[in-house]
Amino acid sequence: MAERFLTGKTAVVTGSTSGIGLGIARAMAQAGADVVLNSFTDNEEDHLLAADLGREFGVAARYIRADMSKPAEARALIEEAGACDILVNNAGIQHVAPIEEFPPEKWDAIIAINLTSAFHTTAVALPMMRRAGWGRVINIASAHGLTASPYKSAYIAAKHGLVGLTKTIALETAEEDITANAICPGYVLTPLVEAQIPDQMKTHGMDRETVVREVMLARQPSRKFATPEQIGGTAVFLCSAAAEQITGTTISVDGGWTAL
Repeated sequence: MAERFLTGKTAVVTGSTSGIGLGIARAMAQAGADVVLNSFTDNEEDHLLAADLGREFGVAARYIRADMSKPAEARALIEEAGACDILVNNAGIQHVAPIEEFPPEKWDAIIAINLTSAFHTTAVALPMMRRAGWGRVINIASAHGLTASPYKSAYIAAKHGLVGLTKTIALETAEEDITANAICPGYVLTPLVEAQIPDQMKTHGMDRETVVREVMLARQPSRKFATPEQIGGTAVFLCSAAAEQITGTTISVDGGWTAL
């Protein structure tokens, strides 16, 4: 891939002020794309993050606040962006509880943010992509979009749904220069995951290396976290000429989790 092959393209990445989303936004900017960062907050740090990203990679970068739990705001994000050649639906939340104890409001929020927002952003972005004659929809699903675990009913339902939505988008755009794919990460070392390690060490009475290998990565055969940079690199690859015929599928970045 040419180093700056996305110059002239605009990438909108939802939920992108940290973790996987920021990793993807940085990879897109490094490849030359202008970038729109997003989260549900609106403070000085959000806008400075975008400004710093733009300066680092020599691209236009800005921050647009939008609450992905609200359909009108999800649609307005793309409208305000003005252009959307690459749409990365990454925003997501999690809650863990048995089904009979799962708070209905948590179910509704997870489905809204992890799944429904992707429908709304895509609905606005596709006409822009068609006018431009090129587009890439990249949905950040999960290993849990392909398999299940107990106590994560809403998250798993949403991620399975996101994989299905991805396939439908791909079929509706199959004869155009637009692709839609889902990246399915396993455990990724993000600030959110990093913050959980000390508690897990205390709970299990283990050192860091042991708790990571034997508890947190028990289902990830590589016993290694994926990184935001690796997810970003996968997303950029899906925008390359080599990936023009990759559409309607999932790409697992999970250290072998879904091979089990």
